[in-house]
Amino acid sequence: MVNYIPVMLDLQDQRVVVIGGGAVAERKVGPLLEAGAAVTVVSPSLTERLSEFAEKGMLIWISRPYAPGDLEGAFLVYAASSDLAVNEAAAREAKALGLPVNVASHAEAGNFITPGVFRRGRLTVAVSTSGAGPGVAAKITEQVADMLGEEYEPYLDFLHALRVEIKRQEPSAAVRARLLRKLAHLDVLYEIRQGTFKEWSPETVQVWIAANREA
Repeated sequence: MVNYIPVMLDLQDQRVVVIGGGAVAERKVGPLLEAGAAVTVVSPSLTERLSEFAEKGMLIWISRPYAPGDLEGAFLVYAASSDLAVNEAAAREAKALGLPVNVASHAEAGNFITPGVFRRGRLTVAVSTSGAGPGVAAKITEQVADMLGEEYEPYLDFLHALRVEIKRQEPSAAVRARLLRKLAHLDVLYEIRQGTFKEWSPETVQVWIAANREA
């Protein structure tokens, strides 16, 4: 079994090449566009949704079959064609160029896989079965979504805002680390669940930081 390492990638404005224009490619392209990637799709035809993306200028469509050289300048590659031989050829080129490549038809031909993803505001949870089955990963992702309610979105927004203020106001790295550790133990999540949480004013933030600077 391959032991994968989970990684969160910043794809903003990064060139991502998707080989194939069918339903599988469409499932890959959606999240890439949401992440701000500069997507190029290489395929003789596109699904209706991918065609709409191309018409709106949301992606670049190279209207022909994959050819060697299509991956030059890419940051990431998805081989999502219905033709296994095409996927394998694209995977070989990607690996020769030192590029991460996901092969939809058979994961072992690539060097990364895409997990099931659940998002709740700032919270991102990725679920992978290491290739055992995307359907199972989807079911587990749904179970995780049931466990992590909508309260996590305002909770993490609160933590982020307070973390920013701690880093802005406190020059000492040691004190910052201590404050951030204490931040994790606040009962804000419980208060949000109970409906008793009140937004902290800038004055409240300053008082909390001053009160918790000491060990």
